[in-house]
Amino acid sequence: MRHRRGNKKLGKPTDQRLALLKSLLRSLVLYNRIVTTDTRAKEARRMAERLVTLGKEGGLHSRRMALKVMPDKNIVKDIFSVLAPKYETRKGGYTRMIKCGFRKGDAAPMTMLEWVE
Repeated sequence: MRHRRGNKKLGKPTDQRLALLKSLLRSLVLYNRIVTTDTRAKEARRMAERLVTLGKEGGLHSRRMALKVMPDKNIVKDIFSVLAPKYETRKGGYTRMIKCGFRKGDAAPMTMLEWVE
């Protein structure tokens, strides 16, 4: 059964939500850490963990599945060539979330999302 397996809406239409998550994931791969709201970090973490798992599997099918989620070829190349070998022996939990306090403007809880070393 697939009860309660949905995603967070993040208060945005589907196209805007997917664009936001792809942008967060791209920044995470490029800069190794991002600071965003707690809910957005949790959703970005789900995508990042899935992509690293696809990278560990290797193979053409896994690369095409990753390109389906993240259509930037350079980012997918980095995931498969840099991040996947780094986490080859790790079963999961490739990212870490650290609470950073609250945003000044609207008191939204902020979280830093980074790769585990």
